[in-house]
Amino acid sequence: MNFELHLGRRRGFTLIEVAVASAILALALFGFINVCSAGLKSAKILNRIEVDASSLAAELSISNRMEEMSDSGDFGTLYPGYRWSRMVSEVGTNGLFRADFTVSGGGVTTERRLSVLYFPKDYVKGIGR
Repeated sequence: MNFELHLGRRRGFTLIEVAVASAILALALFGFINVCSAGLKSAKILNRIEVDASSLAAELSISNRMEEMSDSGDFGTLYPGYRWSRMVSEVGTNGLFRADFTVSGGGVTTERRLSVLYFPKDYVKGIGR
């Protein structure tokens, strides 16, 4: 008879066991959410477009036309919201030029700057190619 009493009796979880299991589950979920959040932030940073002046410097070097000048513009549909400016000045009597480029915009408060020295191979003083 004693054997039948043990079979009919059901044993459940105590309140402490349920609380501990809930706490472990909450910590695991919190850690998982933190990892997902960090991954999303990293993906957003990688998706951001950083525009620099290297394309402008390359364009000026290909033209091989050096003269003192200052101009500005935008990147059109290629990089909407970004503006650029450049100032080219002769820094040596042998035809050495310095070009200072500045790119701004795109919701970034800092300007990106680039300075490049050019020495055109066919430069003749006063003619500028």
